[in-house]
Amino acid sequence: MFELKPFLKKIIDLPGLSGFEDPVREVIAETWKPMVDKITISKVGSLHALKRGRGTDPRKRILLAAHMDSIGLMVTDTKDGFIYFTEIGGYDARILPGQAVTVHGRKDLPGVIGKPPDRLLPDDQKGNPAKVEQLFIDTGLEPAQVIKLVSPGDLISMSQSPLELGGDYFGGHSMDDRASVGAVTVCLNELQKMNHSWDVWAVATTQEEESFAGGFTSPFEIRPDIGIAVDVTFGKGTEGKDYRSHPLGEGPAIGMGPNVHTGLYRRMLKLAEQLDIPHNTEVMPRHSGTDAYPMQVVQEGIPTLTMGIPLRYMHSPIEIASLKDIERCGHLMAEFIARLEPDVMDKIQWDEKA
Repeated sequence: MFELKPFLKKIIDLPGLSGFEDPVREVIAETWKPMVDKITISKVGSLHALKRGRGTDPRKRILLAAHMDSIGLMVTDTKDGFIYFTEIGGYDARILPGQAVTVHGRKDLPGVIGKPPDRLLPDDQKGNPAKVEQLFIDTGLEPAQVIKLVSPGDLISMSQSPLELGGDYFGGHSMDDRASVGAVTVCLNELQKMNHSWDVWAVATTQEEESFAGGFTSPFEIRPDIGIAVDVTFGKGTEGKDYRSHPLGEGPAIGMGPNVHTGLYRRMLKLAEQLDIPHNTEVMPRHSGTDAYPMQVVQEGIPTLTMGIPLRYMHSPIEIASLKDIERCGHLMAEFIARLEPDVMDKIQWDEKA
C-alpha cells in the first residue's frame, strides 16, 4: 500500500544530482513497478513508466513529467586538506556556510561548508556575503587523506535529513522536484481504482536543473498527445507576497502562460472547481522554467499544461511544502485522466474558452 510521507522521506534523503540521478531513480522505479505495466529507462537516464488505458487501440497518450534531479555541488580542487567546489543547478551562496554535506568521493565523507572569518578578508570584502569561490568543505581529514579520497568532478550533496514541521508541512534538501515525483506517484496509485481510456506515461526526467535533457528527449520518444509538467512553484512566505508566489496548504497552482495550452488550462481549472479541490492559477507571462517548455516544442508541438506545488525556500538545503498540496495535485491529475475521452483531442482548441 502506497503512503506518501515514507516515500518522500526515502527519495528526499537520497542523492541524485542533475546528470547523476541513478540512486533516486532506483527507488522511484521500485515504487512505481506495482502500479504500471512497463518500466524502461531512456538513453539519458529518465524513468519511463507506462500504465495502459482500457480504450481500443490505438490509444491516446498522456505524459506526466516530474524531474527527479536535484541541485548540488561538485568538487573543483583540493588544497591543504580543504575541498573547493562549484554549483550544480544553483544555490544562493549566502546560505551555504555552516551546512552539513556529504562528499561522494571514493567513499562517502561527511563534511561541513566553511568560510574565511570576516576579519581576515580584504577590506573591500569585509561585511559582504562570501562568494562560492571563497567557500570550502572541511572533512576533518589530513591533506594526504583528502587527496587520496577526493578528486575534481566528485559530487557533493546536502545531508540535511527530511524534516516534519507543524501541521502537514514537510521539508528536505530536494523537495524541488521530488515533491512532484510524489504527486505523480499519488496519481498512479489513484488510477489503480479508476477506469481510463488513455495510456498514461509517468516520467521522472533527468537534468531539468541544467539542460532539460529529459524534458526534451522523453516526449520525443513517447510522442504523447497531451503533456503535464509537474513542478514546484514559489510558496508564499515573508519573502514572497506578490502574484508570483502561492500559499501553502491551498492546493496546486495551475499554470497559465506561453508554455500552456489554453484549452487544457481551462479544462483543468473547471474540473478543480467541479470537484471542489483547492487550487490557484499561476500566472506565467514568460518561460515557465519547467519541463513544460521542452515538452511543448518537441516534434510538431505537444499541448502542454503545468501543475505547481507551492514550495518555500526553493534552492536551499531545506525546502518546505504541504503534503496536502502534493496529494491534491496527484488526485486532480488522476481525475483529469479518468475523464479524457478517446476523441477529446478532436474537441480541444487552442483558444477554447470553456
